[in-house]
Amino acid sequence: MSKKIPHNESALSLRQKIRRKIFFLFRLNHDPVIKVYNGYGNPKKIIVMGHVLKLSPMPRKTYRKNRIVNLFSVLRLFMVIPFSNAKISINWRGNIYQTEAEEDGFFRYEIFPETPPNEGWQNIVVKLEEGKYRLQNIQQSGEIYIPFPSQYGFISDIDDTLLISHSVHLRRRLYELLSKNAHTRKAFEGVVNHYQLLAESRQINNNSNPFFYVSGSEWNLYDFIVEFFRINNLPKGIFLLSQLKQVSQFRKSGQTELMTKFMRIIRVIEDFPHLLFVLLGDDSQKDPEIYLSVVKHFPKKIFAVYIRCLTDSLSEKVKIMISEMESDGVLCCYFKHSAEAILHSKMIGLTK
Repeated sequence: MSKKIPHNESALSLRQKIRRKIFFLFRLNHDPVIKVYNGYGNPKKIIVMGHVLKLSPMPRKTYRKNRIVNLFSVLRLFMVIPFSNAKISINWRGNIYQTEAEEDGFFRYEIFPETPPNEGWQNIVVKLEEGKYRLQNIQQSGEIYIPFPSQYGFISDIDDTLLISHSVHLRRRLYELLSKNAHTRKAFEGVVNHYQLLAESRQINNNSNPFFYVSGSEWNLYDFIVEFFRINNLPKGIFLLSQLKQVSQFRKSGQTELMTKFMRIIRVIEDFPHLLFVLLGDDSQKDPEIYLSVVKHFPKKIFAVYIRCLTDSLSEKVKIMISEMESDGVLCCYFKHSAEAILHSKMIGLTK
């Protein structure tokens, strides 16, 4: 949570005190908060991402197998009010950069360092510089990842690619999302092993390969997803999620436009021109179409594509797209079980 100077309770009106107690009861923070997401960079550019929020849920500390608790905990993630156009400063290696958030509170700022940054995870601090809040020291630290030299970069979807989500079926998707938490949600059998093998693939000096997780899930679910990855020991990486939503838009959670996801993938590939990329997704939404477009857009840049088969009715359509990617020299695997994907990765020399 962002650091701040506590309010003087005696200076608050009765109405304000009641309001604060109600928010506390619902585990909501009505003071400004800065959320800094994992950013990334290359020798020439650093990308910092996050949100500034006026209302936000307090961080979850315990995880119980209680459906009512889980239901409310997930809904709270969508009880947010963005801090529109908030002025912020970014402290990177002692250099201060001034910028402001967008209308929805989101910020994405590019830093062009004079000297190439060191590889690995590095800290960055974002501070709120807006009006009366400037003196309250509201700030939050985050991490920026500069990939080590490697041969491959991995771009993966999340829902129904590695996390069981039932995205195609609205009721099952909502039940899965609302009744469980980051500790009780399940990954597909074998997927953790596959991703760990990919992270170690052809390592240079024992440094893990870079992972970028591009998903239709909203930024509201960022902490949920990070905790799921941590508890399941999935490779740490950069999450590029979809636009923040509020409670009234909850039913549309997980839905994103094809072009939006395509553009996020394009940005990553353009930022790392020296890497070959491996794309991982599933056929429950639009991953095959998006990945085919990426292959056409970047000839010779995509080494392999993995598509998990979840929808038999679409298999023939997907197979046609797979064949088109293979005709462009891309090694493809259309699989139902992660064991098949692991075997394919070994066959093509991607893993040992």
